[in-house]
Amino acid sequence: MTDLEPTSTSTSTSTPMAGAAGAADAGQPGGGRPTAPASRHGGSEVTYEAARAELEEVVRRLEAGGCSLEESLTLWERGEELASLCQRLLDGARSRLAANPLGPA
Repeated sequence: MTDLEPTSTSTSTSTPMAGAAGAADAGQPGGGRPTAPASRHGGSEVTYEAARAELEEVVRRLEAGGCSLEESLTLWERGEELASLCQRLLDGARSRLAANPLGPA
Protein backbone atom coordinates (compact mmCIF):
# COMPACT_ATOMS: atom_id res chain seq x y z
CA MET A 1 0.00 0.00 0.00
CA THR A 2 1.25 3.44 -0.85
CA ASP A 3 -0.89 5.09 1.83
CA LEU A 4 1.78 4.30 4.42
CA GLU A 5 4.64 5.96 2.56
CA PRO A 6 5.97 9.03 4.39
CA THR A 7 5.20 12.36 2.82
CA SER A 8 6.78 15.73 3.17
CA THR A 9 3.46 17.31 4.13
CA SER A 10 3.48 16.20 7.73
CA THR A 11 0.98 17.95 9.98
CA SER A 12 3.30 17.70 12.95
CA THR A 13 5.48 20.76 13.43
CA SER A 14 7.29 19.68 16.57
CA THR A 15 10.63 17.94 16.53
CA PRO A 16 10.25 14.71 18.47
CA MET A 17 12.55 14.38 21.43
CA ALA A 18 14.67 17.44 20.67
CA GLY A 19 14.64 18.37 24.34
CA ALA A 20 15.63 14.89 25.49
CA ALA A 21 18.93 14.95 23.66
CA GLY A 22 19.85 18.36 25.00
CA ALA A 23 18.99 17.34 28.54
CA ALA A 24 21.13 14.22 28.33
CA ASP A 25 24.13 16.39 27.48
CA ALA A 26 23.64 19.24 29.94
CA GLY A 27 26.67 20.04 32.03
CA GLN A 28 28.87 17.31 30.62
CA PRO A 29 32.27 18.14 29.14
CA GLY A 30 32.51 17.38 25.44
CA GLY A 31 36.26 16.81 25.22
CA GLY A 32 37.20 13.78 23.17
CA ARG A 33 33.69 12.51 22.58
CA PRO A 34 32.68 11.45 19.08
CA THR A 35 30.21 13.91 17.62
CA ALA A 36 28.31 14.25 14.38
CA PRO A 37 26.41 17.08 12.75
CA ALA A 38 22.70 17.05 13.51
CA SER A 39 20.25 18.72 11.20
CA ARG A 40 17.55 18.90 13.88
CA HIS A 41 19.72 20.58 16.49
CA GLY A 42 20.33 23.96 14.91
CA GLY A 43 23.51 22.84 13.15
CA SER A 44 25.25 21.97 16.41
CA GLU A 45 27.06 18.69 16.85
CA VAL A 46 25.47 15.82 18.75
CA THR A 47 27.38 13.34 20.87
CA TYR A 48 26.85 9.61 20.69
CA GLU A 49 25.45 9.70 24.22
CA ALA A 50 22.87 12.36 23.34
CA ALA A 51 21.79 10.55 20.16
CA ARG A 52 21.47 7.26 22.02
CA ALA A 53 19.45 8.87 24.83
CA GLU A 54 17.09 10.39 22.28
CA LEU A 55 16.81 7.04 20.48
CA GLU A 56 15.95 5.30 23.75
CA GLU A 57 13.19 7.86 24.36
CA VAL A 58 11.81 7.35 20.83
CA VAL A 59 11.71 3.58 21.40
CA ARG A 60 10.05 4.05 24.79
CA ARG A 61 7.32 6.22 23.28
CA LEU A 62 6.70 3.81 20.41
CA GLU A 63 6.54 0.82 22.76
CA ALA A 64 4.16 2.65 25.11
CA GLY A 65 1.69 3.15 22.28
CA GLY A 66 -1.05 5.74 22.29
CA CYS A 67 0.45 7.83 19.48
CA SER A 68 -1.44 8.64 16.31
CA LEU A 69 -0.35 6.92 13.13
CA GLU A 70 1.31 10.11 11.87
CA GLU A 71 3.16 10.65 15.15
CA SER A 72 4.24 7.00 15.22
CA LEU A 73 5.61 7.28 11.68
CA THR A 74 7.45 10.49 12.58
CA LEU A 75 8.93 8.82 15.67
CA TRP A 76 9.93 5.76 13.63
CA GLU A 77 11.67 7.92 11.03
CA ARG A 78 13.51 9.85 13.74
CA GLY A 79 14.52 6.56 15.34
CA GLU A 80 15.97 5.37 12.03
CA GLU A 81 17.94 8.63 11.71
CA LEU A 82 19.27 8.31 15.25
CA ALA A 83 20.20 4.64 14.85
CA SER A 84 22.12 5.50 11.68
CA LEU A 85 23.85 8.42 13.41
CA CYS A 86 24.85 6.24 16.37
CA GLN A 87 26.24 3.60 14.01
CA ARG A 88 28.29 6.21 12.11
CA LEU A 89 29.69 7.57 15.37
CA LEU A 90 30.62 4.07 16.57
CA ASP A 91 32.23 3.26 13.21
CA GLY A 92 34.25 6.48 13.44
CA ALA A 93 35.41 5.60 16.95
CA ARG A 94 36.47 2.13 15.76
CA SER A 95 38.40 3.69 12.88
CA ARG A 96 40.21 6.03 15.27
CA LEU A 97 41.16 3.11 17.50
CA ALA A 98 42.35 1.05 14.53
CA ALA A 99 44.45 3.97 13.27
CA ASN A 100 46.23 4.33 16.62
CA PRO A 101 49.54 2.43 16.23
CA LEU A 102 50.03 2.26 20.00
CA GLY A 103 46.68 0.61 20.59
CA PRO A 104 44.39 1.36 23.51
CA ALA A 105 46.13 2.74 26.58
